[in-house]
Amino acid sequence: MGAGRPGFPGGTAVSHLTVYDWPGDDGLAGGSPHLHTASGEGYVVVGGSGRLETLSAEGVGSHPLTAGTVLWFTPGTVHRLVNDGGLQIVVVMQNAGLPEAGDAVFTFPDEVLADPVQYAAAAALPSGPGSGLAEHAIAAAARARRDLALAGFADLRRRVEVEGPAALSSLYERAGALVAAKVPGWQSTWSRSVRAEVDETGRVLTALAGADASHLHAASVHVGERREQPYRYGMCGRLRTWDVAALVG
Repeated sequence: MGAGRPGFPGGTAVSHLTVYDWPGDDGLAGGSPHLHTASGEGYVVVGGSGRLETLSAEGVGSHPLTAGTVLWFTPGTVHRLVNDGGLQIVVVMQNAGLPEAGDAVFTFPDEVLADPVQYAAAAALPSGPGSGLAEHAIAAAARARRDLALAGFADLRRRVEVEGPAALSSLYERAGALVAAKVPGWQSTWSRSVRAEVDETGRVLTALAGADASHLHAASVHVGERREQPYRYGMCGRLRTWDVAALVG
């Protein structure tokens, strides 16, 4: 990829997730149900236990999570993490930069999903200095956002149980409309990262087929730095993230 720092393998992003232990209206602790419109997601469970509740083309699913579990899912999979105790996960996200730019859509009630202004207000979290008051306000907003997504998820799950995966069509249409304006920016990000890495691998394979291993002389090691300290409030829990993006020299 030329001079500079290459991105984490595969153009992926890596974070450490401590899943929320806040109980919802159904008595289950956990995160905000949502889907990703363009990116797959992978979990490596490193502590605690819980499960991943899903809605997808396979219908309603529940997948146990314990230390050592490796699980992943494709775009469009509605997912909700349930924390049965101390659930911690290393998350690997496809297409680094896209999830951070709004690739995910919460399962808010349909009237919220139908209104981009209302959706943006419901999805946003307050920001401010790291004072105790600001921390409390951000946590309260994250919990309220989670509860709103749970309300929509509960209704959506009932519909999928009755109607099957076709019940997801309205959500998918709403999600597509919400992210459409962001896609040109995503295409640019993807071209500079994931596509650039794929193209570089193609060049390397072509060279190796001709017994040219000159690229190996550029071998290097890189360490990602923490992006936020000590953590930020994500969709499913408190996140510690690393800066592992490619840097142009």
